[in-house]
Amino acid sequence: MALALLRRRRTKSASAAAAGLSLPLPPGAGAVAREVVDPMGSPMAAADVTVTALDTHRVAARGTTDPYGYFCAALPPGRYSVLIAAEGLQPHRETVEAMAGAAAPVERIWLQPAQNLQLPVPGAWLFDPPHTAIRFIAKHVGMANVHGRFERFNGGIQIDQDMTRSRVHVRIDASSINTGNNTRDNHLRSADFLDVERFPYIDFAGTRFAYRGGSKWTLQGSLTMHGVSRSVSLDTTYLGTVNGGYGEELRCAALAKAELHREDFTLNWRSMLARGIAVVGPTVQLELDVQAMYRTRDTPTPPE
Repeated sequence: MALALLRRRRTKSASAAAAGLSLPLPPGAGAVAREVVDPMGSPMAAADVTVTALDTHRVAARGTTDPYGYFCAALPPGRYSVLIAAEGLQPHRETVEAMAGAAAPVERIWLQPAQNLQLPVPGAWLFDPPHTAIRFIAKHVGMANVHGRFERFNGGIQIDQDMTRSRVHVRIDASSINTGNNTRDNHLRSADFLDVERFPYIDFAGTRFAYRGGSKWTLQGSLTMHGVSRSVSLDTTYLGTVNGGYGEELRCAALAKAELHREDFTLNWRSMLARGIAVVGPTVQLELDVQAMYRTRDTPTPPE
């Protein structure tokens, strides 16, 4: 107990000193700043922080807390969702507003021990597209990361009495890829990459969940893209179930990530490099930020 009190006093003293600091902001920018501590009040280093713009569902900032538990980011004015997660602890999600020229107060976030969150009730859960995002990050060869997303998709989850036997289906309209650059997007839709004329959809069928402890699961399944199917595993953080939204629907939420290798799907980047075509690199980080609404105990119909 004495050790815990000492840690809390030290953390509070550090917070008081940091509160006088301000993040230099570019003209017209806002900011978000958080101090993250563990259940004992000690600084939480290396916690994952993702800041997503609510209007576009784009990731505006991503990183980890420093050794003192701090994370700061300058942002364009607007409303953002902030997700803070660390292994073995309960994820924290909040909505913040970045205001132009406003100094960002350093607010403390206490991460709590991961609880055995109540699993979704058995039955069919359908994705809520306005509150779901399918994003990816790829390294542009010789340059910075390329951030993109797919605008059109549908999917659902069939929750079984035995959670490990639950199933997931996702269908993505490949032509809806959006990286914010029309020339690049048209090239990605072409026969050099996704070849959307021949392969209009990207499909994922998740067939088994494996529990990893706390709120962590691994979702195993098959991804079909560019006419090729491969087994993939998604590292999944379950964010819980709530009543909310229009009509007070029952909702569940999860964040799933995977690394894909493009050559597994016959997307040969080396041949395009040899032809002098500047492309994104051989690996792609995929992220599904999902909210699903409870609909029925019947099995959902897979997308056509």
